[in-house]
Amino acid sequence: MNKKIPVIVLLLLLGLFFSFDLQQWLTLEQLKSSQAQLSLWQQQSPYLLGLVFFAAYILVTALSLPGAVIMTLAAGAIFGLTTGTLIVSFASSIGATLAFLTSRYVFQNSVQQHFGNQLAGIDAGIARDGAFYLFTLRLLPVFPFFLINLLMGLTSLKTRTFYWVSQAGMLAGTVVYVNAGTQLAKIESLSGILSPALLFSFVLLGVFPLLAKWVVTCFQRRKIYKKWNKPKQFDRNLIVIGGGAAGLVSAYIAAAVKAKVTLIEAHKMGGDCLNYGCVPSKALISSAKLAYQMRHASHHGLNDSTSAFSFRAVMKRVQTVILAVEPHDSVERYTKLGVDVLQGYATLIDPWTVSVKHQDGSEQRLTARSVIIAAGAEPIVPDLPGINETGYYTSDTLWEAFARMDEIPRRMVILGGGPIGCELAQSFARLGAQVYQIERGNRLMPREDTEVSEFAQTQLSKSGVQVLTGHIALRCEVKDGQKWLMVKTPNGEQSIAFDALVCAVGRKARLSGYGLEQLGVETTRTVITNDYLQTLYPNIYAAGDVAGPYQFTHTAAHQAWYASVNALFGEFKRFKVDYSVIPWCTFIDPEVARVGLSEQDAKAGGIAYEVTRFDIDDLDRAIADGAAQGFIKVLTVPGKDKILGVTIVGAHAGELLAEYVLAMKHGLGLNKILGTIHTYPTMAEANKYVAGEWKRAHAPAKLLQWAEKYHRWARG
Repeated sequence: MNKKIPVIVLLLLLGLFFSFDLQQWLTLEQLKSSQAQLSLWQQQSPYLLGLVFFAAYILVTALSLPGAVIMTLAAGAIFGLTTGTLIVSFASSIGATLAFLTSRYVFQNSVQQHFGNQLAGIDAGIARDGAFYLFTLRLLPVFPFFLINLLMGLTSLKTRTFYWVSQAGMLAGTVVYVNAGTQLAKIESLSGILSPALLFSFVLLGVFPLLAKWVVTCFQRRKIYKKWNKPKQFDRNLIVIGGGAAGLVSAYIAAAVKAKVTLIEAHKMGGDCLNYGCVPSKALISSAKLAYQMRHASHHGLNDSTSAFSFRAVMKRVQTVILAVEPHDSVERYTKLGVDVLQGYATLIDPWTVSVKHQDGSEQRLTARSVIIAAGAEPIVPDLPGINETGYYTSDTLWEAFARMDEIPRRMVILGGGPIGCELAQSFARLGAQVYQIERGNRLMPREDTEVSEFAQTQLSKSGVQVLTGHIALRCEVKDGQKWLMVKTPNGEQSIAFDALVCAVGRKARLSGYGLEQLGVETTRTVITNDYLQTLYPNIYAAGDVAGPYQFTHTAAHQAWYASVNALFGEFKRFKVDYSVIPWCTFIDPEVARVGLSEQDAKAGGIAYEVTRFDIDDLDRAIADGAAQGFIKVLTVPGKDKILGVTIVGAHAGELLAEYVLAMKHGLGLNKILGTIHTYPTMAEANKYVAGEWKRAHAPAKLLQWAEKYHRWARG
């Protein structure tokens, strides 16, 4: 059916209602003056009048017309408390449901297209607690019911749920108003109905669902914990499993607020970031970049150099950098901060008890009111036939293995076109290896816009990487002592010889070995948590890579704040984890950094946006540094300077992004950035210039025309 037809019918009915001034019949004065006549009709034709009244009530509520309160009073005056309540209860619920369906049919698609991303969180909340929220609102008539009907129609709430909750929620208020209608002669105005005493009664009704939810929560907790014996007292306030970014921050916060906290780490303090990820990779990138610059020194007016170096020395420097950063995350530092640090393997025995197996074989059991799982993630190794025979490295194992090598592997294959794969491929190519990067998708870094992927591939190719997109690894083989990777290409099967194979196809959460299975804690690709980072058991939390949805050190630390505060103080106040502004950076040269929406995200979510772009090759400092390449792309709300997302491609992109992260977090638009003084000459001026581009595109044309006329007049 054409959606214009019900809209036309709706507008026609509303037009007739107001054109014929029918609202005059839905006033308290008119009701009181007609009470005798209505009572006579009720005596003569009770069923007919009941049916007509029922239909009229449905029509009023379905069209969201003013007068539902008057009709409820009329039901009490005409039909009495019992019959009047029965009629109004069903008529109001049916009418409200019709208004709900009209809103959904006419407006929902349009609203979802324009505000789908913003409504996603609301829909998730409605799917989880929609019946409770609706019931609460129905008990409080201070909030207009017609608005509830229309707004709920825009959500994903099921129609049958809306109907029965509305009928149940409005019943108490219906009884109060119908009963007031039985005493119609004593009512002088509608304010007489909503007296302070009556309003207080409604407030008490509103408290009821909150109390009911508390009772339900207690019942659910009792059901969850019923097979476990809760300790009468605890050894610790908090136990944290995992000494990576999320675990370290959680333990630090707990110690800072004087809680007794134990941090358990099975391997190396600092986790993946310090030992296998952020720190060693950035040290490698730095050395590789310098080697590349030496070979291309003529770009800066110097003589090109062969950049002779020792690969063992480069990898030794990587280990030296790790050792330099290591004290920040050490057992000694955290012990001084007040954290009880244990080296060993932690396993949950029950929701409050953790078994710690120490490296000497001994076992220790500790209890805590709350536990945070911060076990991190590990590299994914593809299930390729022959891969174990040929051998492989991951981002976890290559650092120590390569540190023992005198020469860089001559031929390297990097599996994966994500951030880790791109960073490693470019670095090893710049250090002299012949690198093949295999990506099964049609482009690198698929989470970014296509132009960013193309830019990244161009830069990797310039560094010597042979990027093979649309290639699928099939198997590994060894022939006459030579290792081969067989790949499926668009043109058939291809063999690639290699000396070192590095798997960089992604990372997966560490989910086994911590007792989660025995406790029944739900996991898929990560530990399943609610908005407060609680698992099935409200006292067990998860944070960092093990919880997702992002695998960044900074988001792990971000989650750790919420997990630790909720674990320690959740009885008084809980905080929902905020993912609204999450930045990230891929540290290829030049860097790729982003916060918020990309264009492909906005299009996928049906979000309207404008794009403002500034090419960095116009920036003075970039030209002076020989880094005049890349761009800044800002997505804003159409016609406004509100920032939806920023992508930066260029030198120091990760540093430049911080200004936009701050702006988005605190609701600052491009006008504020434009009005901020930026030091000249710096790369950060690019942020001001892109804001200037937006301002020029939105210059007030009419006002400028009048300004031009004024200046012409001023010149005489």
